[in-house]
Amino acid sequence: MTTHQSSDPETIKALEAFLDEEDYGSVLELLRDMHPADQAKFFYSLKPEQREILLEKLEVPEIADIFDELDDKQTLSAAKDLPLPFLADIIDDMDPDEAADLLGDLSKQEVKKTISLMEEPEEVLPLLRYPDETAGGRMTTDFLSLSPGDTVEQAIEFLRSTGLETDIPYYLFVVDQNRKLKGVIGFRELVFAHPDQKIADIMDDQVISVQPMQDQEEAARVMKHYDLQALPVVNQHHQLVGVISHDDILDVLIDESTEDIYRLASVSDTTLEPESRLLVQLKGRLPWLLLNTVTALIGSWVISNFGDLFVKVAVLAFFQSVVAAQGGNAASQNVAMIVRSLALGKVKPRQILFILLRQIVVGISLGILIGVIVGVGVGLWQANPWLGLVLGLALLGNMLVASIVGTLAPLLLDLLGQDPALASSVLVTAITDSIGFLIFLSLAAKFLPLIQQYV
Repeated sequence: MTTHQSSDPETIKALEAFLDEEDYGSVLELLRDMHPADQAKFFYSLKPEQREILLEKLEVPEIADIFDELDDKQTLSAAKDLPLPFLADIIDDMDPDEAADLLGDLSKQEVKKTISLMEEPEEVLPLLRYPDETAGGRMTTDFLSLSPGDTVEQAIEFLRSTGLETDIPYYLFVVDQNRKLKGVIGFRELVFAHPDQKIADIMDDQVISVQPMQDQEEAARVMKHYDLQALPVVNQHHQLVGVISHDDILDVLIDESTEDIYRLASVSDTTLEPESRLLVQLKGRLPWLLLNTVTALIGSWVISNFGDLFVKVAVLAFFQSVVAAQGGNAASQNVAMIVRSLALGKVKPRQILFILLRQIVVGISLGILIGVIVGVGVGLWQANPWLGLVLGLALLGNMLVASIVGTLAPLLLDLLGQDPALASSVLVTAITDSIGFLIFLSLAAKFLPLIQQYV
């Protein structure tokens, strides 16, 4: 078993000191004792010129291990200036799924040239045909398979001969001569079985699988639901074409949650980082901010239609934002709940009406509670019970609107095949703001003579 030194602060300080002294022999000695994940983290923290020097001094398998641990964006950054013959050697040693991701980020000309220079492109080529966000785009071809007619003794001998150099060490997949998936068997069952038993007699033939073009999020839900360490991917002929490992599904969950968080925060580029270039930041954030500006102007237009009202009762201007803000907050809560439920597969089409009615009841209940508290408080504060009543009724009305909009927006987007997280705070808050202003100011206009008695 290989042991690795953890990347504690003292080790990192020592590495940085050796780098400053250009003592690359000591750098390599320390680096080789670290886990590949820690190596990758340290490697990416270096300046580009330092990375270039290290790449010249590390062995190809060592670079491949580091590249396997970097995310796609980091790998491309590290690999973009490497000579293609050198890059082809590295890709040959990378995990097939990670290698396919890197090749997918290169230009068509670079991909064609790199593949022609590789010694074993056949493991990677099948993976290039699938989009990144599908089960096929997440799977690896690096797995072990057995034949139903093999004996347990033959299977164990086969495992010894492979050295377990695979990303899928917990399961062995059983396929026939046509590569059709017949079953799965775990190491425990194999170890405890009699040496002369046939694999067909001890395998589990009820195998959960997905197809290559299924969405990666669906594959993640399947793995979570059935508590699987690995998920086989089969084509339309039920032939085993790849396997998704648990660590790849963890990456899917991270990517999907990041995407939802960014979209709920009105950031369209889910790869955006705080240190991203100016143009990248503008591209990812400006469109939604412009949309927010337009929707804010719509709210201002609604207010402008009640200009005379503010002249007569200036105090109304102090409280209109309370109605809009509470409506926006309530709607955002609904959006967050619905998006999460959709992501986990908890919402079914037949439940939509029930969910909507439940949230309407919740919205009315919240509106009554908040409306009474705020209405009574403002009425006493301003010594104007009619102003308190108007504010309370407006809060009730807008909380009801918020419940309906915050529930229906993500559900409708999901039914239309769009990401429900697109029902972000910008769109939902824009609707609740405008309607909130309209409700509050319309009620104020209706109750104006009564409000003016206390002004």
